[in-house]
Amino acid sequence: MRWSVATFLSGLVANAFPTQQSGNGKNWVVIVAGSNGWHNYRHQADACHAYQIVHKNGIPDKQIVVMMYDDLATNKQNPTPGVVINRPSGTNVYKGVPKDYTGNAVTPDNFLAVLKGDSASTQLGSGKVLKSGPNDHVFVYISARGAPGLLAFPNDEVTLPVCLNCRLTHLVLNLPTQLVFYIDACDSGSMMTKLPDDINVYATTATNSYACYYDEKRNTYLGDWYSVNWMENSDVEDLSKETLMRQFKVVRSKTRHVMQFGNKTLANMKVKAFQGNAKARPAPPMTLQPVVEPGLIPSPDVPMAILNRTATAKGHVYQLRSHLKGIEQLKQNMQKVVQCVTGVNRENPKILNVKMDKMQHQCYKDAVSHYKKHCFRWFSPEVRIARPSVPQL
Repeated sequence: MRWSVATFLSGLVANAFPTQQSGNGKNWVVIVAGSNGWHNYRHQADACHAYQIVHKNGIPDKQIVVMMYDDLATNKQNPTPGVVINRPSGTNVYKGVPKDYTGNAVTPDNFLAVLKGDSASTQLGSGKVLKSGPNDHVFVYISARGAPGLLAFPNDEVTLPVCLNCRLTHLVLNLPTQLVFYIDACDSGSMMTKLPDDINVYATTATNSYACYYDEKRNTYLGDWYSVNWMENSDVEDLSKETLMRQFKVVRSKTRHVMQFGNKTLANMKVKAFQGNAKARPAPPMTLQPVVEPGLIPSPDVPMAILNRTATAKGHVYQLRSHLKGIEQLKQNMQKVVQCVTGVNRENPKILNVKMDKMQHQCYKDAVSHYKKHCFRWFSPEVRIARPSVPQL
């Protein structure tokens, strides 16, 4: 009998100190890049790099699910067709990456179907889903854009606290399956705050995401700082000896505001228990030259930073001015939205500028959906320089 991830998301109880994988257990991996477009190059580069790590450490492709838009390798802006890199002068991380869910198949519904092990509910993709058993280990890595409680996909979003955390609290079965999340997105720490510490799920997140490694040849950022730090650590270390906690501490020492959630005793397990096959020969550690200046920039500022560099270099200053004007218009519209909802309120500056805890996630999800429907769809390419009309609420 097979157990899906939805089963143990509904009810894994950790009654004992975690052990390493048993001899008949398997490793399963889900890798998600939740964006598209050349300016978001880094997310798919991160995902491709993650695939190379788990692949070279012995996890077969049939147990790896990759979701990425796949618009980089043949992109007209790519100066090296067929090649995607994740660090300056890096190797090609695109080679051999499975194309399970690409283009319009990179959706929240497919992502959740993959986690549930529900192949029948997938659309447009390969139909590959997790088929994990009770002795298996599952590693889920996500690199994307985000907002408080939200994880963005190319044309939609998923509300993780609603879709994941509520299931984690419904403890039904006592299965030994173990699950690890690594999430790199803006405000990704908000997605796991309610994760219980008495189930077999452990998560680390980048509370705030930073892009890094700007490439003058490609005119885009090659990676995300949290992501490249854990992956470059996995590249150079013996994963059969290093623990998840050690990797977390290494990443935390280099990355701002990294957090961990859930059952932290799982962090005493070896990295290879989730990023490799215990039966396979360990991949030889690589030697990586340090990048002296990673050029960190907050992820929300990436489109502006790229435009600032390219427009100035090419003399397209009018594009930069148009973008700045669009940003100012969006700010004004948001002020009008808040005033429309709350009335004349002295708290409006706080509402606009201070991130507050989300207490009612379903209400928040409904509000986001309403705003997207009646104001503007922020996933549309033109939103970056658009001047949407004042929403009628």
